[in-house]
Amino acid sequence: MTEVKNTKLLIGGIHVSVNADEAEILKKAKDKMKRAGFSTSTLHFRLFKKSVDARRRDDIRFACTVLAEGMLSPKVCTESRLKSAEAKLFYEEPLRPIFGKAPLCHRPLVVGMGPAGLFAALLLARNGYAPILIDRGASVTERVRDVENFKKSGVLNTESNIQFGAGGAGTFSDGKLITRINDARCGFVLQTLCEFGAPEDILVKSKPHVGTDLLRGIVSSMLDEIAHLGGETYYHCRMDDFKELPDGTIKVQTNLGAFVCGALILAPGHSSRDTYLRLLEKNLAIEAKPISVGVRVEHLQKDIDTALYGNFAGHPNLGPAEYALSDTRTGRGVYTFCMCPGGEVVAAASEEGRLVVNGMSDHARSGPNANAAVAVSVGCEDIEPVNGSAALGAIEFQRRIERAAYLAGGGEYVAPVMTMGDFLRGKRGSEPTRVQPSYRNGRVKLADFEAVFPRFVTESLRYGFGSFGKKVKGYDAPDAVLTAAETRTSAPLRILRDPGTFTAIGHPQIYPCGEGAGYAGGITSAAVDGVRVALALMERYAPLSKE
Repeated sequence: MTEVKNTKLLIGGIHVSVNADEAEILKKAKDKMKRAGFSTSTLHFRLFKKSVDARRRDDIRFACTVLAEGMLSPKVCTESRLKSAEAKLFYEEPLRPIFGKAPLCHRPLVVGMGPAGLFAALLLARNGYAPILIDRGASVTERVRDVENFKKSGVLNTESNIQFGAGGAGTFSDGKLITRINDARCGFVLQTLCEFGAPEDILVKSKPHVGTDLLRGIVSSMLDEIAHLGGETYYHCRMDDFKELPDGTIKVQTNLGAFVCGALILAPGHSSRDTYLRLLEKNLAIEAKPISVGVRVEHLQKDIDTALYGNFAGHPNLGPAEYALSDTRTGRGVYTFCMCPGGEVVAAASEEGRLVVNGMSDHARSGPNANAAVAVSVGCEDIEPVNGSAALGAIEFQRRIERAAYLAGGGEYVAPVMTMGDFLRGKRGSEPTRVQPSYRNGRVKLADFEAVFPRFVTESLRYGFGSFGKKVKGYDAPDAVLTAAETRTSAPLRILRDPGTFTAIGHPQIYPCGEGAGYAGGITSAAVDGVRVALALMERYAPLSKE
């Protein structure tokens, strides 16, 4: 008797016009299977991935992958048939925690409510560990109010802003979920976001995004579930110190009082510089890592659409065009980062007297401008150590640029800007024309970026803009607008941890994770790292509810 079992096949090589609907895509997949000799009557087909193929602007198409699932005999899935159908076997591993036997004498404490901390706390709460989750910033509702007030008045709340608070820096972003990591847990992260209100298309699109307007509700819903499952959340709660006690517990001192925990998950985000300083004082193994700094560039979104999509620009099935550009031919990388179609440049400072910019867009991406960071790689060799510490030197390198940007704007968090034409010619004084700066509704000042950045940064930016202008027509157009300074592209250091246990070197109860610990570079990868750390903690300790 021939063995028959449930089988999943990924069918690739499906290209359709931008006018094609899902039914046409699935039909093409079925036809490919039939031609390869498969019976499709018992198979269920669904769209798995969909991306824009814009290599030919006169014939833009969608490249699709379809998942077929059903009862098949292994004898049917021969190598030649699979090759003929451009199909491959697909194995989807569910997330199955392994529970350890060691008792947790106190609840785990998670520091930071960004993607890493949120997902770690959610997984722990769902499995009976009743975590305590703290963040120095505010709830989503209060945070939105503080960010809007800063945008209008220039009055900065250093504890509740675009960097600090529920959801972390990702809450005020485009909500991009693109990641370069190849980890099966990415699927778990996307599925979980959908559970809490993210659009289902993030499961299909090759460049998924949520938008800051939807992320706010998703973050709030996740925090509500953590609390419902026995976790506790504390806002405006900043970790100021901690002490590792002889019994294996940790006493964490905060501005709201002390917490004693059985394990400490550190997910502080990339801007918690005072936390970094405290960790260095505690002699955690920390190393400096390469960073990057640069500017936000704004073009009219319609110009980017035309440059990338030609006559297909504005097609309702395509949406606003987006790009990712890089050039490393000089030996120093210049690349675009966090591109926000139809978005705005936002005030992302978290320290008094220092100016930082970032990008943000809502789910609809309907604003007139496209913006992206254009960043220059900064190696550890470019950074002068402070008190013998390369990590402190990296933080100071960022701070110097942020202070210079603040002064170049004349204070009060007015941002320094230049037109692309002036910047490339080494001049200044040209007012923006077609492209109007979106930062704080135009609270900007013409400046000279030579006073903001080291020379190697401005020279590399000029080279990069020239290179990108050859790849995307009009990218180096004179009327594009540049706003300084983008400095928080990643954490300037890494908290070293054991690759097997995920605990900090020499500190077996401390679990560094996420972007702020130097192990991620975006919402999805940070969330995945939070999942990794939670799984490692659970594999070691028994759930509190099962003791």
